[in-house]
Amino acid sequence: MASTPKKIIVLKSSDGETFEVEEAVAFESQTIKHHLVENIETPLPCVTGKILSKVFEYCKKHVDAAANNLEKKPEAEDDLKAWDTEFVKVDQDTLCDLFLAANNLNIKSLSDLTCKAIVHILMVKTPEEIDKFFDDRHSR
Repeated sequence: MASTPKKIIVLKSSDGETFEVEEAVAFESQTIKHHLVENIETPLPCVTGKILSKVFEYCKKHVDAAANNLEKKPEAEDDLKAWDTEFVKVDQDTLCDLFLAANNLNIKSLSDLTCKAIVHILMVKTPEEIDKFFDDRHSR
């Protein structure tokens, strides 16, 4: 039985980097899905190639996990949660950029994941450190 070729979508980051992504992976983003269904060019403003690459890494992992775990095995869900935990172990700037990209691209699961990671960072900070955290992001 021959497998059906997967449709490839070409997307461009804000800094001009081009990505060829499987349609199912790209459609994890409701923004991209909406624009492509409507045949509208999909701008990806404020999402650099570095961050878009990470976003698509996350989306591909989740698409593959969904395709491979049709029975919803608990150990498979635990493996994906562990992978997610490792995925957000990045520097604070990258984490914030991932959060912004997830929101701009309307990828709820990634937005939730990065938001939780940011909350964990902020929980151990003093009010002054929290102010600095947001001031640093605002000044970029």
